[in-house]
Amino acid sequence: MKLQQIEQEALQLTEVERAELAKKLLLSLDSPSEAEIREDWLTEACNRARDLDEGKVQPIPAEEVRRKAKALLR
Repeated sequence: MKLQQIEQEALQLTEVERAELAKKLLLSLDSPSEAEIREDWLTEACNRARDLDEGKVQPIPAEEVRRKAKALLR
């Protein structure tokens, strides 16, 4: 089956079906393993903690973040 034929048939799917197909195709690409993702998040958390400890950034109370997020969604 040629790519053009697959594309034409895929475009005939419902929106939900196309979304599911897109998800499966994206997941089939070279993606990091769960262990790599965990390691990346741990590194990010450590970097953020270090920045807080060194005073490079200031913490923002959760309630303030919620209030600003709700305001953006209005």
